[in-house]
Amino acid sequence: MPAKSKVSSKAKEAESKSTLASTVFLIVGSYSSSLWTLLVAHYLWFRAFFLPHADFGSPDADKQTPSSSTAPVAQEPPKTVNERSLHRFYQTNPHERKREEAGGLHSLTPAERQAWVNASLVRRVASKEICLNNKAEREFWKQVNRESPPIRRLDRQKTQAEKGTGTATVYDWGRDKNGRDVGEYPLEQFAARAAKQAQLTALEILHRRFLQRREFASAGVTDAATGKVEEITKEDIQEETQRRREMSAIRKELYGDKMGPYATDPEWDDVVPIPAEEPEGALATIAYPEDYAEVRLGADTVCLVMSYLRAVMVSEEYSPRCLRLTEHVISMNPAHYTVWLYRFKIVRALETPLADEIEWLNEVSLEHIKNYQIWHHRQLLLDHYYEGIKATPDEVKRFARSETEFLTRMLEEDTKNYHVWSYRQYLVRKLGLWNLQELLSTQNWIEEDVRNNSAWSHRFFLVFSDPAHSTEGSHATEHDPKVPADVVDREIRYVEEKTLLAPQNQAAWNYLRGVLVKCGRKLETAEAFAGQFVKNVGAEEEDKEEVRSSHALDFLAEVLAEKGQKEEAAKYLDRLAAKWDPVRAGYWKYRKQQLGA
Repeated sequence: MPAKSKVSSKAKEAESKSTLASTVFLIVGSYSSSLWTLLVAHYLWFRAFFLPHADFGSPDADKQTPSSSTAPVAQEPPKTVNERSLHRFYQTNPHERKREEAGGLHSLTPAERQAWVNASLVRRVASKEICLNNKAEREFWKQVNRESPPIRRLDRQKTQAEKGTGTATVYDWGRDKNGRDVGEYPLEQFAARAAKQAQLTALEILHRRFLQRREFASAGVTDAATGKVEEITKEDIQEETQRRREMSAIRKELYGDKMGPYATDPEWDDVVPIPAEEPEGALATIAYPEDYAEVRLGADTVCLVMSYLRAVMVSEEYSPRCLRLTEHVISMNPAHYTVWLYRFKIVRALETPLADEIEWLNEVSLEHIKNYQIWHHRQLLLDHYYEGIKATPDEVKRFARSETEFLTRMLEEDTKNYHVWSYRQYLVRKLGLWNLQELLSTQNWIEEDVRNNSAWSHRFFLVFSDPAHSTEGSHATEHDPKVPADVVDREIRYVEEKTLLAPQNQAAWNYLRGVLVKCGRKLETAEAFAGQFVKNVGAEEEDKEEVRSSHALDFLAEVLAEKGQKEEAAKYLDRLAAKWDPVRAGYWKYRKQQLGA
């Protein structure tokens, strides 16, 4: 019996070897172009005949217990997307899992190796990618039917080992807006993300349907059901706008894409933005804020809100939507002078009512009180609309009153705002506001702050540039014989009165000089007035020297120089440099050199 059993065992072994080798060579012969299949077949044939192995036909042949054949350990349910993908891959590829756990084909039993080969070739044989003869194909499907592999078999897309990380994965789910691998998401978080993606897809379908309907309506295509040309209503546009806003919010949440108000507004679909062209690697690229950036639907590149402005400016479009666009750009960058010029062209082309534009401009002015582009725009508006109202005195008065009231409000915010005072001078010239009301208004600002140099300057402009008693084109610092003497006397009395309130106020002393030069009088006519602020200049005992105003000391130095008393004038300048105004000692020394003393 032992001898017979041994012979029977060897016979079974030879038969098993022959069956495996025959199957392999039949397959390889039918599909010799597959290098991978050829290598596997040679490997299995070589192992079957030449490498040590268990007895194929023995009762223990299929009872080998390598590490891969041990009883499966209960697996924990997957927690992440990658874990679930790997779990599903192994469910549809049980032989692949055994091969990986065993460490390779050489660690599998002959039956497991045969099952692995069959599972790998099922698709190719079924699709006739590998052609077998009738006998080999019947034998192949008999084995497959006996092994009953899963009908669906997932492919492994790639491995992280190929990426260099060494961690097995089935599918690359990509990364979210923060760079995080979506495959590492917990299943609940991934389900929420998938729901958002499905919602976005549904919205995009409705969006494309809207674009198609609008295109048909524009082309006059009739609806087959109604026989009428389909129209796009305001409700349709509002619905599409809301839909795009939802799409924008979802895109930003999922992918970090930002869509601005123009990409989500159907009204701007016909505009192709013109992006700014900055050289690659530029040292000083413009640091646009995030609100400037937006991504148009279906675009891969980031456009700028300014790109829409460039597009409509190139096409010279002057429309209400462009007016709204300029308002938006100005709200983000009120110092953008180009958009202000473009806005004025639109206002002029549309004949926008002055009251409407001024009302908007006043709000912007109060929000950006130091912006000078605002006041140039206001000046252009004044020039444009004045031509239409100059023949109607009442309209001119009404406009002048509203402007001065607003300027007063602006000056309450900043009494020394240069841009406001400059525009006020232009307004006086343009509308002829050389009146007592304007003079008293300026006087009120001086009463509130006697050191307000801007108010003093405006008063000088009102008094000595009034066409009624000044020479046209006369420079502010040159003598004008047309100025009445009573006006000069009035201004001298006024400035002396204000100087007594604040002797150290340089604005008043400059005004006094200007008045004397304008009327052609010498500075020495005010020597007595200035002398009351200075006593015992250059006295041997410094305690006896009294100077209540360094500006009076400077004024007297000019008076002495004018009278030819250069040494005395130099003494006054020395005292300014040494004691009364040492901060500007260099300037006083320069003045002394100019005397030649």
